[in-house]
Amino acid sequence: MKKFTVLGNGSWSSALAKILTDNKIEINWWMRSESAVAHLIERAHNPNYLTSVEYDMKYIQPTTDLENAIKDGEIILIGIPSAYMPDVFKNLHGDVFESKKILSATKGLVGSDHELMNHYLRNRTKLKKENFFCITGPCHAEEVASEKLSYLTFGGYDETTTEQIAAHFQTHYMHTVCSKDVKGIQYAAVLKNIYALGAGIAHGLDYGDNFQSVYITNCFAELQNFMDVMATEQQHHYNTSAYLGDLLVTCYSMHSRNRAFGNYIGKGYSVKSTKLEMNMEAEGYFASRGIAVVSENKNLDLPIARTMYDILWNGKNAKKRFKKLENILR
Repeated sequence: MKKFTVLGNGSWSSALAKILTDNKIEINWWMRSESAVAHLIERAHNPNYLTSVEYDMKYIQPTTDLENAIKDGEIILIGIPSAYMPDVFKNLHGDVFESKKILSATKGLVGSDHELMNHYLRNRTKLKKENFFCITGPCHAEEVASEKLSYLTFGGYDETTTEQIAAHFQTHYMHTVCSKDVKGIQYAAVLKNIYALGAGIAHGLDYGDNFQSVYITNCFAELQNFMDVMATEQQHHYNTSAYLGDLLVTCYSMHSRNRAFGNYIGKGYSVKSTKLEMNMEAEGYFASRGIAVVSENKNLDLPIARTMYDILWNGKNAKKRFKKLENILR
């Protein structure tokens, strides 16, 4: 049995697979595409994501067999985009994760009920609460690929096991931080993607740095208000990297897919044409709908997140909606 099984072969999964194999840790790597598996075996590169990374194949067992990949791993690292999670897991038996540790690298809300990953899995499988762990940033896959110093935050209810799992990802280019706020850091990762869409829309609408600084400051305040209402597990230190740091890098970085997605929208592209242009997922798009549902259920006013939802899902004009947003930012 290999220590880790990695599910998914997008940019983020590919970056995490690089970190593990750089540390000489053997992994099962599940990919949906047989051609991607064949390419990886033949050329030691992911054909579609982080193509510059050359993997040491003696540490990788690529496969398209999901059930066996999970069966053969002790820690299951899930990097599948949240929108595809229900379809990927729909045929798995409920006890598939009973003896496993789950490490979620998914930054979104899952399923029609718009649940955090730990709630989604625990409501459908026999996963134990203490066996769920999660990864958040601030960290872009592209900078992992080029081995620029980065930081990862690992969340878990069991502090000792969280630290043990995090240690597998510690390298000369990666520092790790641990947190007990499993719910909070997941929600922070969801919200920062939505706010990054707005930063991109603002850029596309030709707002400048002065506006962006005010916009992101207000996003941070809205994030804090959301966290306080959702009553996450511990007292927050919002100025730490999992909250403020991840928000900043996702809103400002040119590597940010959510910012890029928003930029297209701000320039007048439709959602459909933006998806075609980018050819990759922006988690904030789906998250904006999920957070709209969650906030309505909690009777919580999130004007910035709501603006993104109205633009992306209700077809509201971006320029007009941002004009309204100007008057509520402080």
